[in-house]
Amino acid sequence: MVHDPNRVLIFDTTLRDGEQAPGCSMTQSEKLRVAKALAELGVDVIEAGFPIASRGDWESVNLIAKEVQGPIIAGLARCNREDIERAWEALKDSPRPRIHVFLATSAIHRQYKLNMAKDEILRTAVEGVKIARSLCDDVEFSPEDASRTELEFLAEVVEAVVEAGATTVNIPDTVGYTVPAEFYELFTYLKKNVRGIDKVVLSVHCHDDLGMAVANSLAAVSAGARQIECTINGIGERAGNCSLEEVAMALKTRESFFGVHTGINTTRLYPTCRLVSQITGMPIPRNKAIVGENAFAHESGIHQHGMLRHHSTYEIMRPEDVGLSRTNLVLGKHSGRHAFRQRVKELGFEVEEAELNRLFEEFKALADKKKELFDGDIEALVLRAASGAEGPWKLADLSVETSATGAAVTLRLQHSDGRVIEQRMSAAGPVDAVVKAIDAATGNSVQVRKFEVHSVSVGEDAQGEALLTVEHNGRSYRGSGVSTNIIEAAARAYLEVINRIEATRATAERNGERRNVDRSAASAI
Repeated sequence: MVHDPNRVLIFDTTLRDGEQAPGCSMTQSEKLRVAKALAELGVDVIEAGFPIASRGDWESVNLIAKEVQGPIIAGLARCNREDIERAWEALKDSPRPRIHVFLATSAIHRQYKLNMAKDEILRTAVEGVKIARSLCDDVEFSPEDASRTELEFLAEVVEAVVEAGATTVNIPDTVGYTVPAEFYELFTYLKKNVRGIDKVVLSVHCHDDLGMAVANSLAAVSAGARQIECTINGIGERAGNCSLEEVAMALKTRESFFGVHTGINTTRLYPTCRLVSQITGMPIPRNKAIVGENAFAHESGIHQHGMLRHHSTYEIMRPEDVGLSRTNLVLGKHSGRHAFRQRVKELGFEVEEAELNRLFEEFKALADKKKELFDGDIEALVLRAASGAEGPWKLADLSVETSATGAAVTLRLQHSDGRVIEQRMSAAGPVDAVVKAIDAATGNSVQVRKFEVHSVSVGEDAQGEALLTVEHNGRSYRGSGVSTNIIEAAARAYLEVINRIEATRATAERNGERRNVDRSAASAI
């Protein structure tokens, strides 16, 4: 395939690198939903996972390879035959598969992680690419920790893998160490000193440890990179990755400067970011560029005056460009099904008719509780329905009594096997009482690590979203719940956690699943 030299490919690794962030693990159904949203967004490549890591990872990559049309579907592998063949088995059903192999090249990694000499690194990299290429026409190679690798040796490795058949070469800033001017020079050096470099797509993958992942990625583009590896909301290990929404809008807004474009449908950015935020339980900061709540808000008088004259005085982008509506009050209790359907569509969500009918009934029930409904209320309904956290336990009823000395909670839970369990519990506060009551009713015991609450809309009767992060058997789980009653929201969030734990336990028992590779081996590419 001949690549348009003015087109920058967007390689999304939310499902691989992003999911490795603590607390961001996703179920198989959640991964598939995110992958489909990424396809609608227009990303060129979806890195679906690390198939050798576990049976669950392999199944998720295989499902996405079968179900998601349009983008290239990539799977990660170390430079050894077992990893590569396992990745290929997961990917081969995709119309557009890619095997992504990696090997560390920096002196510090050679000495302390791999205990390998330069000639061993070269030989292993070439062998890995050749094995991958014997199975798949599309092969990407990443020299891990490239930004801290000696330039001459990095060029030698890149030239060797290009000759071995790599079609994309990715240059990662694995630990977020480089700075834009330095990274520009690195890419310039490779362009000048690597024979055959024009035969491949040069890619860039930056981490945000010093807050420069987007800036470094753009510097690489200026120096000739034509693929950017990034994640939705910039999620990922440590400080995260280059943010897809930020780099996509930077290239669009400053296209006259960079002279390149992407295939991203930017009007899908906001709903996609909201979806990933809801699924991972990582709220989008109010001041987050592009999709944060304050990104298009103007409070100071001089800004408001300018905005009233012309939006371009203080806005370099329109909210509509990223799929963010300016509408505040949207619908009420007398609104019809057609108006509801239209608003859901305008917010960027595609919902099947049967699901829409169910959501409309929930909307009407919510309208009876709230005087006014806003975009955030509708988003919360749609995202909650798509959470993929269905499980055996459901909240049937809840009552709360509070006083200056404590709180008492009585709840009734319904299990999918028909059982109905009522439990009463007292504690210092109502949320603590809810957690203890659910533990007693379900027979689970977990350690709550974080509890957060924030409003999904505005007004005194706004819905509240509760976010809970817990630890169970050395693993983090998170859940979210939304309600006009914040104690009910907390109960729903905790039940989602319990359902996730039970689903994980059932999957492990069914598959006899064991982690067969240290995921940290791929954590920082």
